[in-house]
Amino acid sequence: MALHYNLAKVYALSENNSEFVLQIVTLFVNEIPEDVAEIKEGIKKKDHKHTYSYAHKIKPSLDLLGLKVAFEEILQIEAWTKVEGKKKEIKETFKSVKQQIKYATKELKKDFNL
Repeated sequence: MALHYNLAKVYALSENNSEFVLQIVTLFVNEIPEDVAEIKEGIKKKDHKHTYSYAHKIKPSLDLLGLKVAFEEILQIEAWTKVEGKKKEIKETFKSVKQQIKYATKELKKDFNL
């Protein structure tokens, strides 16, 4: 039972091709947590360009997998990088994104036996 993600867009995009859906899910599970770690590193080092590039990279995946709140928050992180805001301003938003991705990843792994 998907509580932390919604694959409706993935199924629509793939025309219900379960093999394609599995590929998308596998990519998400394998790559997004690493990208989140890069965002964390960028925020920690106040490297706004680095943070932006990884936030921008994961944005379509968050949208595609129905992580609506995380998607909205990643937009906030992108906006923060553009104004080169202070680290403490974005920490809670990042924590929220990270937690949502963690829950979704855990649930996807369980649901797809990954």
